[in-house]
Amino acid sequence: MSASPDLRAKIEAGDLRFLDGLVLLGTIASQRWFGGKSRDVLDARVLAAGIAPGGQPLLAFGVVEVRYGLQSHDLYHLPLGFRPAEEGWGESVIAEVEGWTVYDAIADPSLVRETVGLMRGGATIRLADASMVFWGAESLRHRAGELTSIRPMGAEQSNSSVVLDEQLALKLYRRIEPGVNPELELLRFLTDRGFEHIAALEGYAAFQGRPLETTLALLQRFVPSHGDAWRLALDTIASEPGWMPARARRLGEVTALLHNALGSEAGDPHFAPEEPSSESLALLSASIDEEIEGVFATLPELEALAPIAGRGEEVRDRLRLLTHIGNVGKVIRHHGDFHLGQALWTREDDWLILDFEGEPARSVPERRRKRSPLRDVAGMLRSFAYAASASQLQRGVEPPPHWETDCRSGFLAGYLAAVDPTLLPGGEQGIGRLLTVFELEKAVYELRYELNNRPDWVGIPVAGILRLLEVEG
Repeated sequence: MSASPDLRAKIEAGDLRFLDGLVLLGTIASQRWFGGKSRDVLDARVLAAGIAPGGQPLLAFGVVEVRYGLQSHDLYHLPLGFRPAEEGWGESVIAEVEGWTVYDAIADPSLVRETVGLMRGGATIRLADASMVFWGAESLRHRAGELTSIRPMGAEQSNSSVVLDEQLALKLYRRIEPGVNPELELLRFLTDRGFEHIAALEGYAAFQGRPLETTLALLQRFVPSHGDAWRLALDTIASEPGWMPARARRLGEVTALLHNALGSEAGDPHFAPEEPSSESLALLSASIDEEIEGVFATLPELEALAPIAGRGEEVRDRLRLLTHIGNVGKVIRHHGDFHLGQALWTREDDWLILDFEGEPARSVPERRRKRSPLRDVAGMLRSFAYAASASQLQRGVEPPPHWETDCRSGFLAGYLAAVDPTLLPGGEQGIGRLLTVFELEKAVYELRYELNNRPDWVGIPVAGILRLLEVEG
């Protein structure tokens, strides 16, 4: 069957309603990046689509609504390619409709190149009630030559990324939310200030108008590396156990440099460091308190949970310290989901920090909220504990007795030596108490996660909670 010119006209007009319903449902529900697998999915439909100018294959950027029971919904970004079926395209196919093959555009190198080209040219695609805006940095606009080599980047859970010519990395966001994307916001801020320990921002694509304003894609410089700190920690515990402890201090220094940069702009209200009010501290304490109560009220009767059974009130009392510490330092924009998997050891033998989206379970306003930089520090300290335990659980390799302690002490020493002291509580005791609060908050969050996803791993947060309850207040 030849490709229908009538359907082509619909596609070029941005009318993709012929994909609504079962076609989209079957496609989206089967993707690893779809976050609603455990929910009752009712329907999926294209709310808006921007069609890129140019010839075949056709490229569209779709905003898709997935509806669940109880009148809830999520929005997803689905980049689509369209080729005449006679071409025999077979990668990531969504449907065959009236002689056209519809597929996920991330699988087509020519459409990936076209997406980067739109950023390079600063294109705007106008829709009836919205626009798609593409932006490219000066370095991208003046980049010579065609992009030839394109490969997928790893096995991501929530987004889709490809590497172009080992020089650029394109990330397509899948589940999208209204509001300023924290990753774009932080990368633009840090790139503008020449911060060296990130992959610099090279471009982005944004949707502006109805039904939402959001970021669809991000382009960064690709930085070759030996791998992320999580994998390197596990790989070296058996073969070279001193590798990670020896580099933990530098990771602490780089983390401090990140916080110094994020807290350096007093003139920008979105980034200016602030003194937290007693009201904001009380609100934060109340939200943490509510989460702890929810976790401990529903603890199942598992042997691994016996050491903390009935100790929820003790945990809550310890976390109430947050409102009684006194000077807690400043609150700033921070990474928000900081752990060993978010740091790369580059080919130049230094640390690079990535993935500034924040915790995916939190809303965009929550992820953009200013917090104590020690919250990031606590996340990394908990990650060392996880790596030590994961080495045993996943690989059957027990780390040396002081591996975690050496990583913690090295990281903290590097961090405290390099951080702007005005960002932190005054004195060693104040820093230690606030760190305990944030580590305990993180361990309770981990406990909820492991109970829901990996019950065999609950011993890791349980051990963390027990250790933190014994810390002197």
